[in-house]
Amino acid sequence: MKKKMIAIGFEGSANKIGIGVVTLDGTILSNPRHTYITPPGQGFLPRETAQHHLQHVLPLVKSALKTAEITPEEIDCICYTKGPGMGAPLQVSAIVVRVLSLLWKKPIVAVNHCVAHIEMGRIVTGADDPVVLYVSGGNTQVIAYSEGRYRIFGETIDIAVGNCLDRFARVLTLSNDPSPGYNIEQVDNAVHASYFRVISAISDLYVLLKLD
Repeated sequence: MKKKMIAIGFEGSANKIGIGVVTLDGTILSNPRHTYITPPGQGFLPRETAQHHLQHVLPLVKSALKTAEITPEEIDCICYTKGPGMGAPLQVSAIVVRVLSLLWKKPIVAVNHCVAHIEMGRIVTGADDPVVLYVSGGNTQVIAYSEGRYRIFGETIDIAVGNCLDRFARVLTLSNDPSPGYNIEQVDNAVHASYFRVISAISDLYVLLKLD
């Protein structure tokens, strides 16, 4: 039976540090992660975020290997997010990966953050040569594969949707745990639920008054 290629990947481009162990066909063997949580209404700064990643990266490596039930000897390559992202947090993963590469004698694969998101989507959906609307914290773009590489065919010229949601959440003093966008959605759902309860009560009152 042919052995499946196994990769361990490090993602630390923003306030989350995550380490995944995957096979070439996209099977996820482990995916532990830890998020740097700031007080509601506050964003995360590069220096403090990097310190958070440095504190949690090694325990996450141990957790990833343990959950995947593999040893470093079984890993074929070490991947890491090269960019785009926040400089200081990215450096944490890059340095750790270089050290592990020397210790484990494994090759390094530098990964473009945006391309990784697209490729994950292709694996999950089975899409062939898709045109992608890529929406993330720092990017809102229309991307497609052309002439041997992914190319941007259109993008926002003011602010990315994810960045807009992050700023809006800070204005509302919402937590970034688990994410600003998720918490905005919960508030929106609660507001809508309250709105419809009021409409329902008014409708019931109207019916009663009409009957009288």
